[in-house]
Formats: sequence, C-alpha cells, structure tokens
Amino acid sequence: MLADSNPPLLDNYGALLHKPSNETPQLHENHVTEECQLPLIDLDGLNSLDMIHRLECARAICSASSEWGFFQVVNHGISPELIEKTRREQVKLFSAPFDKKQNAGLLNNSYRFGTPTATHPSQFSWSEAFHIPVSKISDKSCYGDEFTSLREVMEEFSAAMSNLSKVFAEVLINDLSNQEEALEDICETSSCFLRLNRYPACPFSPEMFGLVPHTDSDFLTILCQDQVGGLQLMKDSKWVAVKPNPDALIVNIGDLFQAWSNDVYKSVEHKVMANEKTERYSIAYFLCPSYDSLIGSSSTESSIYRKFTFGEYRSQIQEDVKKLGHKVGLSRFLI
Repeated sequence: MLADSNPPLLDNYGALLHKPSNETPQLHENHVTEECQLPLIDLDGLNSLDMIHRLECARAICSASSEWGFFQVVNHGISPELIEKTRREQVKLFSAPFDKKQNAGLLNNSYRFGTPTATHPSQFSWSEAFHIPVSKISDKSCYGDEFTSLREVMEEFSAAMSNLSKVFAEVLINDLSNQEEALEDICETSSCFLRLNRYPACPFSPEMFGLVPHTDSDFLTILCQDQVGGLQLMKDSKWVAVKPNPDALIVNIGDLFQAWSNDVYKSVEHKVMANEKTERYSIAYFLCPSYDSLIGSSSTESSIYRKFTFGEYRSQIQEDVKKLGHKVGLSRFLI
C-alpha cells in the first residue's frame, strides 16, 4: 500500500483528541472474554433431495438468526476464484492515490473514510470504504479508464451475493409467514448496497475501532472477509471475537428483519477492532427494500413496532447521527 494512498486518519483522530467537548469521553469496553465459532451451516442441505435435510438446514438458519443474529455458511455457491478476483481488484482500488479515491468520482462518488460525524474519539472508525448502490455497479462512468476490470468483477460478485441473499430471505420469511409477496418487497435489488472495506493497520490497536459498534439498518447482510480477524459481536451481554473461517461467508440479521419478525430474529450489535500490524479487507452486501416499502410485523399478534418505511428509518438514523453523534435505531419506532 503506497503512502499517498492512505487517508489522513491519524490527523482526523488527533483533531478529535484536542477538540473541546462538553461530553464525557466514553471509555471503550473492549474486553473480549472469548473467541467464538459462529453457528456453521452447510447450504448444500437446502438442495438436498431429502426433504428432512432441507427442513433441517432451513431450521438451522432460522435458529441461528434468532439465537445469535449471526451465522456462517459454507457451500454457498460463490466460487473461491470469484472471491479471489474480487479481492485483488479491491486491493488495487484502495491502492489508488487518496486524492483520486476522494475526488475522482469513483464508484458513484461513494468513497468515505473515518467518521465525519464523530464528536469525540470513541465515535471514530479507523477505516476507509466505498459504499456503492448496486444500481450503479454496471455504470461505466463510475470506473473511469483505470478500473474496467473492477466493474466486470463487481457485476459478477454483486449478482452472486444478490441471489444468495434472496435464498436466506426466503427461508426466514417462510418460517414466520405465508406472505408470498413479502419476498418481493424485501428483495429490491435497486436499493441494495455493496460496501468495500479496508481497515489500515493502526498503532492504537487494540483500543481503536476499525468500525464503531452498530447494528445494520437493512434486512440482512452477507460478509466476505479475509483471515485477519477483528470482527466482534455482542453475545449474552459481552463482546466475543469471531474466528475467521476461510471457506465461509458470514450472514447477520439487520434491523428491518428484527422489526418484521417482531423481535424473533435479532439484529445484534457488532464492531470491528483495528489491527496494530496488519490491514484487513472485507466486502459486505446489504439486502434492502425500496425506500417506500412499508416495514410491518409478520406476526398476527400485537406488533412491537409501529409501521414505517425504509426511507423513514434511514432519515431518522441520519437525524440522530447528526444531533447525537450516533444511531438510535429501532427503539425510535417502538409502540
């Protein structure tokens, strides 16, 4: 990684350290008591000729979504060759000069680094990313002349992740509802996002967040990560570190599925811790509905949340981040 490709994370973080604030600095409670092995599900089970095996696989997905909010899958149908090609293009992209990443309009001008809304150091993320609308991935104007091969790989990778996300959504919907139209409402490809992440090595590790604690504001997320590690999630009121599995993708439930399922499926707080010596790469696919889709409970019982649209939810998050410096999330929509 060339020196001029790195964003000015240290300068921005240093400015926060010296910025006057009326807020009491929050201590990072980053003590991890154990490394966990997420529930591991073999997706071959969904294609089994044996109905019992298919049902067992679906049940495992739903159970993990309820008990953990996270699980990992193998035999997911995305080839190691495609993942490796995508990773090579990702590394090449982030190796571009910082000025080009920030100012050349790459990938729908979606480059971001650090946390512009942070008001004190505990809200800062030591990372850079491209957060690309899936609807723009095929747009040649987003790549310039230098990244033509990136576009070809991104199209293939995004399509594969989209298809896989619909598999999980269908399983989770069918477990709680007979609403055939729900899948179409949930899986609106044009509103989905693909996020390319790079977490530079950080001399402040293990105290520095690569990505601050948060829940995802979608239906579900599929994560393809390297083997560096750093992902942690909240389980039984404590942070646990996720052990990387080279053959697996990670899936986690987002806020919208928690609301839709009436809290049956759990959107779990998670974060990334920066590594002192090694940079980390990951790619996340976010399954989202259209912005005017109404998020209502699938339950015939009393709903925990009032109905809201995805657009309304995103607007509320942006308003809270601007005013408070952090996301509030679903608690804003409790009845």
